[in-house]
Amino acid sequence: MSHPPYAADERTTLLAFLDSHRDTLRRKTAGLDAAQLAATLPPSDLTLGGMLKHLAYVEDWWFGVNLLGEDPRAPFDDVDWEADGDWDWHSAAEQTPAELLALLDEFVARSDEAIAATDSLDALAARRHPSTGEGLSLRWILVHLIEEYARHNGHADLIRESIDGSTDA
Repeated sequence: MSHPPYAADERTTLLAFLDSHRDTLRRKTAGLDAAQLAATLPPSDLTLGGMLKHLAYVEDWWFGVNLLGEDPRAPFDDVDWEADGDWDWHSAAEQTPAELLALLDEFVARSDEAIAATDSLDALAARRHPSTGEGLSLRWILVHLIEEYARHNGHADLIRESIDGSTDA
């Protein structure tokens, strides 16, 4: 993993930080089996496997659904979120580590395509904020995703250390 550049234009900097956080999550989950990806650190019920699936969903939601205005893609397209608002977290235990990583990588690649197809950080997403009606810029979405990954990578640090003592993954 390379460090984001110290002096670059805004777009390059934001994308480098997002990629760095994506890579951090991959490192935090690398080499773990299904049982380890399903392990919790009480009292929380967060799991590393759930984190992989949740962040795949987040990628689809912000870049596919909001930025591009597309419908959610499988497996998120027919989820009954009313029945289980944390379906992405809970259903991850049904998948193998390889399937979870492939899901994240698939949605990261789609997100990267959406970002590349959007010329300006000032470009507004196809969907408006549901409660305020405000436009969401690509810049805002990128910063939000960096925040989302950073927060969950903090969780991943603690969970991974509780699994195998690793603090440098």
